[in-house]
Amino acid sequence: MNPMLTRHQQKTICSQLGRVKLQLLYKASIHGFTGAAFHQRCDTHSPTVSVGFNASGYVFGGYTKQPFSQSGQYVHDDQAFLFTFSGEKLLKYPVTGPQYAVRMIGNSGPYFAEALILVNQSQAVVYSNPGNYCNFNAAEMHGNDLNLTECEVYQVEETTELERPWRTISWELLKRQELMESIKTYKPTISSVSQLRVLLIGSVGAGKSSFFNSINSVFRGHVTSQAISGCSSTSLTTQFRTYSVKAGREGKPLPIILCDTMGLEDSKGAGLDMDDISSILKGHLPDRYQFNPSAPLNSETHGYRKSPGLKDKIHCVAYVIDACKISIMSTKMEEKLDAIRRKVNLMGIPQLVLLTKVDEACPLVKEDVRNIYKSGYIKELMQEVSARLGVPLSCVVPVKNYNEELELDMNCDILLLSAVIQMLRFADNYFDELSDRPSNVEIKDVESR
Repeated sequence: MNPMLTRHQQKTICSQLGRVKLQLLYKASIHGFTGAAFHQRCDTHSPTVSVGFNASGYVFGGYTKQPFSQSGQYVHDDQAFLFTFSGEKLLKYPVTGPQYAVRMIGNSGPYFAEALILVNQSQAVVYSNPGNYCNFNAAEMHGNDLNLTECEVYQVEETTELERPWRTISWELLKRQELMESIKTYKPTISSVSQLRVLLIGSVGAGKSSFFNSINSVFRGHVTSQAISGCSSTSLTTQFRTYSVKAGREGKPLPIILCDTMGLEDSKGAGLDMDDISSILKGHLPDRYQFNPSAPLNSETHGYRKSPGLKDKIHCVAYVIDACKISIMSTKMEEKLDAIRRKVNLMGIPQLVLLTKVDEACPLVKEDVRNIYKSGYIKELMQEVSARLGVPLSCVVPVKNYNEELELDMNCDILLLSAVIQMLRFADNYFDELSDRPSNVEIKDVESR
C-alpha cells in the first residue's frame, strides 16, 4: 500500500503541523470507496489528514485533530482546516465555524464543515459547497472536478525526542576508521571460508540493492550504484547476485559477500519463491541465476551446485524492512517472512533486520541522522518489527542508505558500517557453533542440510 501523496507534499503538510510524520491508514482504491471501509480503517484515529485526488490533477483535503466516529454528530475543532496544492505550494483554508468543523456520518468519508465531503454517500465523488463554515474557491480547490480517482487518510504522528540515546554510538571520524579497519581485517574462524556470505531478503523497494550500493560507496570513497536499484512496483532485481565489496578502487575484496535477491511480493507466483530461498541458503544457486517465480531452481538448472561447500552457503540472513511501511505490512507478507524465519532457524543460520529509510520515517532523523537513537518513534518501529518478525530487538539495526546524495556523509557511513559489524559478529556465532561440534562432523552436518 504505497501513498499517492508525494514525499514533498507530505513534508509540506507536516510543516503546518509541527514535528510530525504521516502514516497511511486508508486508501480507497484498496479498501473501497465506501463510508464503511473508511470508518473501519480510521475511526478512533487522530489527528488525521484526509486527501482527495481527481483526474484533473488536483490534490486537496482537510485536517482535523478529532477522532472519526459514526455518531452522526458535529464535533468542535478550532484547529481544523482545508487545503489544496497549487503546484508545490499549499493553499490553506481555515474552518471559520469550529463547532461545525467535522461531522461523523457513517455512509460517507471525511466530512468537513458542511463544505467538503470526500467519498460522499459511499461514492467516488466529492461534495463541495464553500460558504458558511469554510470559504474557498471551488475552481482553485479541485478544478470543479468532483470525481475522485483516489482518497487517502493519514494519521498524524508526533516524533518524540528522548532525553538520552537508548543505544550508545560514537559519531567520530576515528570511529568510522576503526569500523572500516575491523571489516577489512576480519577473518572467518573456519579456514575453508575466506568470505562470509550474507543473504539480503525483503519486499520490493525495501532497499536491498541500495544497501549493497551504500556499503560499496563507503569503501570506494564516493557514492556508487553498481546494483540496480530504484522505485518500482515489481522487483528491479531479477537475478541472484553475489556482490563482493573492494577496499577502494584497486583494493582487495573484503571478507564479506552480500547476496541480493528478487524482492518478496504478497501474491503467489510473484517475487522470490520459497523453494529458491532454500536453494540459496544451501549454496546451490549460481551467481546471475535468473529468477522464475513460476519455476523454482532444480538440480538440472544450468550452473546448479550439486555439492556446495560451506563457503558457498549463507552464513547470515538480513531482512531488509522499509521503516515507512511496517504498520501497513500485509498479513500475507508477515506470514511469508515468518515462514522464511522458521526455515532459517532450522538451519541454524543467524538473522538480523536492517531497518531502512529511517530518515523518511522520522523528521527528527531527517534533520540529523545522529538522532536515530534519540527518536522515540524509531524505537517504537524497531520494537514493532522485532515483535512482528519474531527477532530480538538487539537484532534490529537501523540504516540510512545512499539514494539521492552525491557525496558521502560520515554519520550515515557509521550506521552502515555498524550494521556490517553486526553481520560479522553474527556469522562468528555461526562458525563458533560449528567449531564446537566434534572434529570433522560440523562441516558435513551443515552441508547435508
